[in-house]
Amino acid sequence: MSNPLEAPISEHDSDQYQRYRELSMAAVVALALGILSLFAFALPPLMILSIAGLLVGLSALRAIARRPSELTGRGLAKIGVSISSITLVSSIAITTFVYVTEVPDGYLRISYSDLQPEESRPDLPVPPSAIDLDGERIFVKGYIYPSDKTSNLKRFVMVPDMGTCCFGGQPALTDMIEVTLKDPLRTRYNRRRRRLAGTLHVDTRKKPVSGLDGVYYQLEADYIK
Repeated sequence: MSNPLEAPISEHDSDQYQRYRELSMAAVVALALGILSLFAFALPPLMILSIAGLLVGLSALRAIARRPSELTGRGLAKIGVSISSITLVSSIAITTFVYVTEVPDGYLRISYSDLQPEESRPDLPVPPSAIDLDGERIFVKGYIYPSDKTSNLKRFVMVPDMGTCCFGGQPALTDMIEVTLKDPLRTRYNRRRRRLAGTLHVDTRKKPVSGLDGVYYQLEADYIK
């Protein structure tokens, strides 16, 4: 027999109870990360936001499933997970495609790590592996080191990262490549990472460069992007 002192829960009371469920902050964060992860299409390193959005969104969905009477926001979490998944997969595909196709035919991809001295041979400022690249047609990526001239650049120094490029100080000698663009190529200074290809020249004696200590590496570039 039912207790007469216990009033049945009306439909109105049930609706009120549903309204008092707490919105999952993790779901909100997952949605925000998913939206921010769209920038990964322009800046691949921001794929970390896609991963974060995916993990936070899945965590939110699990929490809501365990506490359905206390938490709401399943829809927000699902949208965040969906956006993050799409941007992650798409960004990986785009980055892979660019990496595979960005080197012009006939050029060897190198990185600045190939130009650094060996720890076991501090007496050799230029490593044998770099000397072996002398005269090779190579492809390398880097940033233009700022100078007095900013437009119509034919000659400039390229460095491996924005820290070296934009926060002052003397870059390491093996972090600098003096680039000379072949006619009619010209460029302008900006903070965008550049792709260059051409013939690399390596000298164990420093070549003087205005405003800098000097360079060991020079690139006659016939491609820049």
